[in-house]
Amino acid sequence: MKKKLLKALVANTNGEIFELDGYAATGAGGAGPIPLTLSNTRDMPFGSELMYLPQRRPVLLNLQSGRIEAVIENPYAPGQALYPVTAFNSPGYVISYLGSFVETAEAQALPLFSYGAVGWHRGKFRSSVIRVDREKRQDLRLMQPEDVAVGIERMRRQMPANRLRAHLEKCAVQFGCPAAKNFFLGRYEAPLPTAQQCNARCLGCLSLQTRSDIPHSQDRIGFTPTAEEIAEVALVHIKRVKNSVVSFGQGCEGDPLLAAEVIVQAIRLIRSETKRGTINMNTNASLPRALQKVIDAGLDSMRFSMNSLRRECYQAYFRPQGYGFSDVLKSVDLALRSGLFVAVNYLNCPGFTDTPREIKALKKFLTTYPIHMIQWRNLNFDPLRYFKIMKAVAAKETPIGIEHLLERIRREFPKIKFGYFNPPKERFTN
Repeated sequence: MKKKLLKALVANTNGEIFELDGYAATGAGGAGPIPLTLSNTRDMPFGSELMYLPQRRPVLLNLQSGRIEAVIENPYAPGQALYPVTAFNSPGYVISYLGSFVETAEAQALPLFSYGAVGWHRGKFRSSVIRVDREKRQDLRLMQPEDVAVGIERMRRQMPANRLRAHLEKCAVQFGCPAAKNFFLGRYEAPLPTAQQCNARCLGCLSLQTRSDIPHSQDRIGFTPTAEEIAEVALVHIKRVKNSVVSFGQGCEGDPLLAAEVIVQAIRLIRSETKRGTINMNTNASLPRALQKVIDAGLDSMRFSMNSLRRECYQAYFRPQGYGFSDVLKSVDLALRSGLFVAVNYLNCPGFTDTPREIKALKKFLTTYPIHMIQWRNLNFDPLRYFKIMKAVAAKETPIGIEHLLERIRREFPKIKFGYFNPPKERFTN
């Protein structure tokens, strides 16, 4: 058994990461912390990042006692505090176990990342992840800074007065947004952020945090682009990229359905010039009437976001204002009846997403609303706080494991696609 265990990783107060002799790594999210082994991990994907978590202590397997325990200080350097180490894994991988840790009394909320379990084996970091998408859309090796800079300069010359182009430049350079980088590189999917406002107050909102001790990770767009600005950016991308996708609804904006009027105008401008390219919308799907207008203008696909298919759990995370869970279902039904390709941006958290009642709700939803794709995304939120919030609205249950969940859904719904990225219309049926 010991040969299959991963060595524990910890960090000191300087953020230096090292192995801790005599201890094995563990992962959380199941009935309790479990040891990480070769069989439930894989080599950490390229582009993943290691993080150490202050104001917390690692939970590890003591190889001498055989017990899983919180390790308060370095047993080989008494008085030296130790901190847990977790992995923020690359796009295309869903976490199967969370990092295992406990909070100290002064612990504040963690920043908006996902916190996957990680260990060390024979000179390599290993993550508890499952690959759900093999496309290299956000592979950092294909996004060299010098190439992005060349693309930025090209777009400056081509669209000097376009404010949306300038906003995407900030996203690519200042915030490192891979979607914005792809626009300047002329690859895959280009973002079309438009909406300044949102009618949800998501706990894990990336662009706006009010009355919260959680910092937002990027600035929300501060203006509404004109239809002409949106169409110009979209057409540049569509005309130079094979099987291109352009998407409303990005991490740097509110919900695009609140900017439906300008989006409708922009889509009409795009479609008056070309039928090429896939026009997609990432949305909370809260406004069926607004969605109908966008569909009539020529929308091709819709991805809606869910942390849960249970009303009470959905509302506890999204905290909707002026709409309800039933409105989301109406929008999904509308999109399906209108012939759109429909995907769910399913925000996964081991220990919650893979519990019996959540699985039952997911299966009921997929039966009633035969959507085309599940994008298995990792929830970027402090996991211990998330569990506490969900526990207040739903009974705690023993999970079956994310890997078993994926296997069950694939077996019972064989037609549904698994993935991470929005596909072009050329791949809707294959």
